[in-house]
Amino acid sequence: MPAPETAGAPSRHDLLTIGRLSERSGLATSALRYYEKLGLIHATRTTGGQRRYTRVTLRRIAFVRAAQRVGLSLDEARVALDRLPENRAPNGDEWDSVAGSWQSRIDEQIAELERLKAKLGGCIGCGCLSLTRCALYNAGDRAAAAGPGARYLLTRDPATGPEPAAPEVALDACGG
Repeated sequence: MPAPETAGAPSRHDLLTIGRLSERSGLATSALRYYEKLGLIHATRTTGGQRRYTRVTLRRIAFVRAAQRVGLSLDEARVALDRLPENRAPNGDEWDSVAGSWQSRIDEQIAELERLKAKLGGCIGCGCLSLTRCALYNAGDRAAAAGPGARYLLTRDPATGPEPAAPEVALDACGG
């Protein structure tokens, strides 16, 4: 006579192998192992050491992918997942709490995209898309002093640019 299943514990039919989880989620098995290493998803192990995932893991993966689509990092997704139940779907209040915590981060992402959109016709990369304008906007590679990356793209104020403020130059007696 088979042993009765423990109430609330998943049956062997509710558990997915890593291959099946990969098929269902659309992620490579290496990505699933990486998600597990980061604590985004969790597996149990068989006596033979094989990973088994509950079906709820599909929801957690979908959550992580949605987070990434709106520009959140895997760390931010993990922090949010830590606030949600692991073995069941979140209720409305639980979800509202997490969604509310994302609001400011999504607003920041929208603002960043708006700045990017406004600058696409001008500067990007070292400072600009045009070799003829580069000498005007970034003569002598002044942007390099502000740090690595696309400094003109990353600056918050396109009028002042990313460069450190130039020191005041004293005028000579002739005014020039």
